[in-house]
Amino acid sequence: MDKIRILLVDDHSLVRQGLKQILELESDLQVVGQAGDGEEAILKVQQLKPDVTLLDINMPKLNGIHTLRRLKDMDSTTKVIMLTFHEDREYICETINLGANGYVLKDAEGDSLIKAIRDVHSGVAYIHPSIATDLVREFSNRTIKEGEETKLTRREYEVLTLIADGLNNKEIACNLFISEKTVKNHVSNIFKKIDVNDRTQAAIYAYKHNIKKI
Repeated sequence: MDKIRILLVDDHSLVRQGLKQILELESDLQVVGQAGDGEEAILKVQQLKPDVTLLDINMPKLNGIHTLRRLKDMDSTTKVIMLTFHEDREYICETINLGANGYVLKDAEGDSLIKAIRDVHSGVAYIHPSIATDLVREFSNRTIKEGEETKLTRREYEVLTLIADGLNNKEIACNLFISEKTVKNHVSNIFKKIDVNDRTQAAIYAYKHNIKKI
């Protein structure tokens, strides 16, 4: 089995070493490189082509947001998980729009980080539960533009909610007692209606529009 190749980006060496020790206890994870700032991170991504990059938001020279923007402009295929403290949540909406694949709090348990890496590598968005709660709260008072709430059928709402929960098509089919082919059709229709390209964007859409609570 191929290992998930990870780049660690944080301006504190002790943090990087601690993360490396936690991650390399897992047989399917491999830390292939480290960077102490955003400029170095961009070079390492180009050189090492990691599957997943853990990216700190607050860094010298080039912070996490600007680094993420540069990586997306480069069309890098690395999946990006932002590492954040509670007080960094003001940046979350901006990085969602830039295409971050996941968010993990720096004080989270190691199991949460490991799950996040595996999820985003498989194409599923990961948002730490407490951050997700804040996102729902932040967007709950915003109105969806006229007519948007009627775009999706009830079944499509159910499927989108389960996508946001991280379920794959087979799991959704079992949960809703429908065929996997029917799920695929629903997913395709959902992507077209809400104008997204993948499950990560769909999950983020669900959080932004409070669909997770439906």
